[in-house]
Amino acid sequence: MSYEIQIPTRVRFGEGVAQELPRVLEEMSVSRVVVVTDPGLQQAGVAQFVESLVLRTCSEVSLYAEVEPDPSVDTVHKVASLCRERHADALVAVGGGSAIDVAKGARLVAELGGDIRRFAGSEADPICAPCKTKLCVLPTTAGTGSEVTFFGVYSDWESQVKVTVTSPFLAADVALVDPLLTHSVPPHVTAASGIDVLAHALEAYVSRRATPFSDALAERSMELVGRSLVQAVRHGQDHVARKNMAEASLLSGIAFNHAFLGLTHAIAAAVSGHAHVPHGVAIGVCLPAVIRYNAVVCCGKYDRAATILAKARGSSAGTLAEIVEELARETGLPGRLRDVGVTEDLLTSIARQTLVSVQLRHNPREASEDDILKLVKSLW
Repeated sequence: MSYEIQIPTRVRFGEGVAQELPRVLEEMSVSRVVVVTDPGLQQAGVAQFVESLVLRTCSEVSLYAEVEPDPSVDTVHKVASLCRERHADALVAVGGGSAIDVAKGARLVAELGGDIRRFAGSEADPICAPCKTKLCVLPTTAGTGSEVTFFGVYSDWESQVKVTVTSPFLAADVALVDPLLTHSVPPHVTAASGIDVLAHALEAYVSRRATPFSDALAERSMELVGRSLVQAVRHGQDHVARKNMAEASLLSGIAFNHAFLGLTHAIAAAVSGHAHVPHGVAIGVCLPAVIRYNAVVCCGKYDRAATILAKARGSSAGTLAEIVEELARETGLPGRLRDVGVTEDLLTSIARQTLVSVQLRHNPREASEDDILKLVKSLW
């Protein structure tokens, strides 16, 4: 087997590394910065804290604090316009995957012009070189792994689809992964983002493009999730649990950068696109059923994953799907699509949208339109 390892993002990990932002920006030789975040972090004072750090070394800072969950292509374009208006030479994203993905897409559009959708899909315009505008990210959730990934995911509400842009040149230049920034995340968000971390690790682990490198990262990520997700949900100020989940998110992000994802994320993206269900919540509903579907072709790796999770949790071994369902219950995640507002009339459209997802090519088991429709109906 031959494979390539590519990690363009420089990562600093540990409690307190957010304080290194002024030095990072100084090393980048930038002076005009756009900070991208969401209303919740602005209300909590996190955005102002980051602004103050930026102003220690930069002469101008502009704040965009209107990033929504599952951000739209319009939000990307608004931030890109702000970058052009302010002649920004750097962006700083502070938040979950939504804020980070918006910053990734915005610097691309600000430099190359046009609509973010032109860089997505099978006929995407090529991204041929790194952006000149610098990007530093500070994740505040342990979930998407967006701080190190080559992907940006955006909602096109007009078409009811998720738009995915993929390129190593989309990745952030620097990620400051400070677990202290995750301590204020509420339990329901911790649960949803945490199950997403586990799905990243598991889907990368059984992907057709999995390698020994991605497997090692995925296994370590699973172990950390098994050990700390429930604790992080129930005791948000637990330093060890928050650190473990932040590290798990980082490692699984690097893993699926190289091995990609599968059917769970394909269905979840369609669910979110059609019914505005938060991504992590949709993942939690879909993951156990997809594990059962895939088990006929990858039972060996699933058995290994079940052993890792059971040992980390200090529980008796069961099937992988049973362990994941137990984790979801213990963290308060819903179990069915009907529980998250998906109506029965949407199921066929969700299945059809899943069928065209590029994620399916990496899933370990083939899935026909009929297979997917049966699976989606079973989730309802």
